[in-house]
Amino acid sequence: MMKLILASQSPRRKELLGLLGIPFTIQVPQADETMDPNDDPASQVMEVSQRKAWAVCAGEKNVVIAADTIVVCDGEILGKPHSKEDACRMLSMLSGRSHLVMTGMTVTHDRHTLSCTEITEVFFRELSQKEIMRYVESGEPMDKAGAYGIQGGAALFVEKIDGDYYNVMGLPVCRLTQMLKQMAPELMEDQP
Repeated sequence: MMKLILASQSPRRKELLGLLGIPFTIQVPQADETMDPNDDPASQVMEVSQRKAWAVCAGEKNVVIAADTIVVCDGEILGKPHSKEDACRMLSMLSGRSHLVMTGMTVTHDRHTLSCTEITEVFFRELSQKEIMRYVESGEPMDKAGAYGIQGGAALFVEKIDGDYYNVMGLPVCRLTQMLKQMAPELMEDQP
């Protein structure tokens, strides 16, 4: 029997995959997530998602979904902050301008792999240092790429987005649904 496996420990990805209404299990991948700052970020984030998917031993009948999300501003990849100071630096960098959120996503099934990178442009309003400090002190930015979560306190910073909102949360479910229909149509039979 085919099983759907999410190769992630992210509570946001778990919540978003739940929107599909398909039972799934979680297996946390042990994969190298390092990226070369001199390489194309869109390609690299997709490669990390591939490494995560391949790190989960799933068997031929199972379907594995893996994703990795980064924020890119002025060509710099902003992953999860290493400290409160790093989070403040990132949020100051994003203040009053736009940046790109890139999620690399991979679906594997029956020795086949399908990968993509979804890109959403996010526009932040001008932030005061007091707002940045208050948000960083909340602890919310510390486990998030670019030091913010659009679904949390940083919702107050976002003027607009161009692209998939769920991509900014870490799992572009519209694109994922299309990939699953292509890779494992039997899994998606009851889905619209």
